Amino acid sequence: MALSRPYIIWKLSRKYFPVRCPNMHGSRLQSKYSSNADSFLSGANANFLEAQYLDWAKTKGAIDSTWDEFYDSINGPTLKIEEFENEFSPTSIPFKENSKSSAKDKEAEREKIKLHLAVQNLIRSYQCRGHLLAKTDPLGLTQGARFLLKNKNRDMNVKGVECQIVARELGTILCEKHMDMVFELPDRTFLGGNETALTLREIIHRLERVYCGSIGVEYMHVYDIDSLQFIRERIEKPGAFDKTNEEKRLIMRRLTKAVFLEKYFATKWPAEKRFGLEGGESMIVMLEEIVDSSSRLGVESIVIAMQHRGRLNMLVNVCRKQLTDIFAQFKPMEPKEPGSGDIKYHLGTYIHRFIRQTNKYIKVSMSANPSHLEVVSPVVVGKARAEQHWKGDSNGDKVMAIIIHGDAAFAGQGVVYETAHLSNLPSFTTHGSIHIVCNNQIGYTTDPRFARSSPYCSDVAKCVDAPVLHVNADDAEAVAHVARVAIEYRCKFKKDVVLDLVCYRRFGHSEEDEPMFTQPFMYKKIRTMETVDKIYGAKLKAEGIINDADIKQWEKEYMDTLNKHFELAKKITKLSIMDWIDTPWTGFFEATDPNKVQETGISDATISTISQHFCKLPESSFEIHKGIVRILANREKMVKEGIADWAMGEALAYGSLLRDKIHIRLTGEDVERGTMAHRHHVYHHQGVDGATYRVLDTLYPDQARYSLHNSSLSEFGILGFEVGYSYSSPYLLTIWEAQYGDFADTAQPVFDTFIANGESKWVCQSGLVVQLPHGIDGAGPEHSSARIERYLQQADDDEDNIPDLDDKDMVLKQLRAANWIVCNLTTPANYFHMIRRQIALPFRKPVILMTPKVGLKHPYYRSKFEDFRIGTSFQRAIRESGPASKKPEGVKKLIFCSGKVAITISELVKEKKLEDKIAMCRIEQLYPFPYDIVLKEYCRYENAKVFFCQEEHKNQGPWPFVKVRLENLFGKKIGCISRPSSSASATGIKWVHAKELKELKEKIVML
Repeated sequence: MALSRPYIIWKLSRKYFPVRCPNMHGSRLQSKYSSNADSFLSGANANFLEAQYLDWAKTKGAIDSTWDEFYDSINGPTLKIEEFENEFSPTSIPFKENSKSSAKDKEAEREKIKLHLAVQNLIRSYQCRGHLLAKTDPLGLTQGARFLLKNKNRDMNVKGVECQIVARELGTILCEKHMDMVFELPDRTFLGGNETALTLREIIHRLERVYCGSIGVEYMHVYDIDSLQFIRERIEKPGAFDKTNEEKRLIMRRLTKAVFLEKYFATKWPAEKRFGLEGGESMIVMLEEIVDSSSRLGVESIVIAMQHRGRLNMLVNVCRKQLTDIFAQFKPMEPKEPGSGDIKYHLGTYIHRFIRQTNKYIKVSMSANPSHLEVVSPVVVGKARAEQHWKGDSNGDKVMAIIIHGDAAFAGQGVVYETAHLSNLPSFTTHGSIHIVCNNQIGYTTDPRFARSSPYCSDVAKCVDAPVLHVNADDAEAVAHVARVAIEYRCKFKKDVVLDLVCYRRFGHSEEDEPMFTQPFMYKKIRTMETVDKIYGAKLKAEGIINDADIKQWEKEYMDTLNKHFELAKKITKLSIMDWIDTPWTGFFEATDPNKVQETGISDATISTISQHFCKLPESSFEIHKGIVRILANREKMVKEGIADWAMGEALAYGSLLRDKIHIRLTGEDVERGTMAHRHHVYHHQGVDGATYRVLDTLYPDQARYSLHNSSLSEFGILGFEVGYSYSSPYLLTIWEAQYGDFADTAQPVFDTFIANGESKWVCQSGLVVQLPHGIDGAGPEHSSARIERYLQQADDDEDNIPDLDDKDMVLKQLRAANWIVCNLTTPANYFHMIRRQIALPFRKPVILMTPKVGLKHPYYRSKFEDFRIGTSFQRAIRESGPASKKPEGVKKLIFCSGKVAITISELVKEKKLEDKIAMCRIEQLYPFPYDIVLKEYCRYENAKVFFCQEEHKNQGPWPFVKVRLENLFGKKIGCISRPSSSASATGIKWVHAKELKELKEKIVML
């Protein structure tokens, strides 16, 4: 290989005559001294080296073998020093020029460099700040720059060298005289296309067209350089926005459908509330482009979350819901199925759509959602994550989520951040979601200036490294373009991206609202606005792409379709909630016996395998904490005795389900260890950072996946995520555990709008288990009560309706009719059976479970292995089995209770030697209420006074729920043993706590 002359000389000088500058740093100093040293090759030194090389070439190795490696490494033609003399000899050095001329040239060179740097800064300024002057508002009322300069009287409609809002170089360093100068373009721009240099005038013109037109791009905050270049190329490159004639005609047809559907609704049902899309109809173009491009890029399933604005239009034109079903929702009809149902603009659906452009099918599902606008966001992300699991889609190539927001909600709702910040968490990521803001620039009646503290409603996206593309909804081609950029970005980089569709609301918040009360100026402007189909139609006619006949034909075709389905809808006489399922469990109910609960007990062999594995130390090379060694030794001791504590009960439940191919997902803030350090399903190497041993991952070679993950410090977002995950399949167990039970308070909207009534509203079944550590043990008001009374109050149970206690199927019927199950368990075996019953039932119900704190390690909360065997089952209530049960006629007091207070009662009764005088019945399942067991226990002790005992305050806990049911069942009043009523769930003062506990104990043993 022939090497360049400078390279040969450099090799010679560096290898054998190294330059050493011990106190010199920096590339310029090194370069200076190195170039002086290189001059040694002229004159005698050069002749010596040439002679040396020629001798070596003739008799290789004869001179000195140490030269062999060097000359071989050069591997070039014969070295001739005269070839380099012109470059390095003193004769080639030019004479010094006139000092004045040199200074003038240097000044000109400096000025030239200064201007080029200014141009580079100018380009970067537009990339960073051009969006501030983008014409994204179809009403022309708002700009990002206005927010920044709201206290300054500045003209926003500026261009060219006057545009100092974006770039300070304009009008200062770069002036009118420079406009026709040619400047080299930097590498970090695609403005030139194939050109490497442009005049300043053309540079500014292209920058304004790209960054200050109908699209405003915020992307320079993104950390990844490849991501930046990707977006730059798709917005800066000349011709990037161009569309083919066929694409333009397709956009026009989609706009026609979107606009005419809203007009049809308004004509047929003028007084009906529907939250129309008028003013933002181009969102249909955006979604259709995303769906088409997704199919092209390999996506097989899209899960959509959406607020009510424009939902009916989306259901028809994107989700392809039958118009007949939509129209039928506008008339009052008796439902076919039981349940509350929901209003039409909350309903979901799914479809396998055929995409003609790609000749592929793609599943599109719209998740049902409540009026609490953003609650559905984490739910849909959870659904997408679950679907990725079932498809084996570990990189998000096949399944993705689209979340559509309102502008006021996106800026104002905290759950938006709670959802967005999950995007890069390993156990929660869906590998990028597309967020679309339907930005009608108002929140009900509140202006943006009173609704947020930042220029854009989308600014929360910047904290999760998501680019934001703002677009004028009246520029349909720009809308389609940003949609394509967004989906390509998401599929390439697997990260979130936000589309801010800046539109307006042609009418009020709903069709019956009068917006002129509060936004008179805005709505005067809106009343002058043409619909987007008219605007785009005029543009295409001017370009000669379509004519009036084309438009009329498309309008007629769609109107004929609408009228046809309107007539068909008249024939529908009953409303079907089942027609609106968004996540069907195909084949599950058909293959399941509706009247049978599967066995929950397990074999001795399975008990042995799991329990012994749970006690086993990892291999010796894995260094675990000494405390874990002690815990495992204690577990091993209990296993030999055939005893299970709470942690072992969990392990037996989870391990046996994993063996049965049931996927388990358990998340929460500290679930790997457990808040009270009882679980320890993940061991951490004490000498290697990040090295872990996951105990239940290696139980069986062919077991299902155990997804155990600590979550971020978020309840609302994480619980919503797990609800969505639980909807995906009946063949999984999803568990969310709060750090403390009352932490679930911050997730109340998820309980109120999804878990408690999702089945009633949308036929969405869920087997989710919510575990809430609960117990009044002196920890203070915020770490004690899980507020069990709230969940019991939401039980859809009629307290006056006692079921038929002689019905052999009563228990299953109760469970089937319940909206959820509320438990407060006291034994590991009962926990085991309750968890396994979630999968054994022929349907799915959420469980709200009060879990122990003290009881996790208390001897009272233990079970024998025989209570886990085949033939055993869940105990809805645990009856008295001590001395009192042997002589029931002598019992003076019958105490019904639930939860940890059973420990206090049991210890007191033994201490006071009242085992034959006081009987206790633990109600483990509070809802559905175990009427049959409770009545049997009541009848057993005919002479006893009846009380319900709880550690909670009298106005809280189970008492308000069980009181009326017990009294209705017994036909008489019963007493209550509890703490006195309080607004706080517990005291934070030790003295008060001790006093309350003393009084509680006195009441328990009082005969």
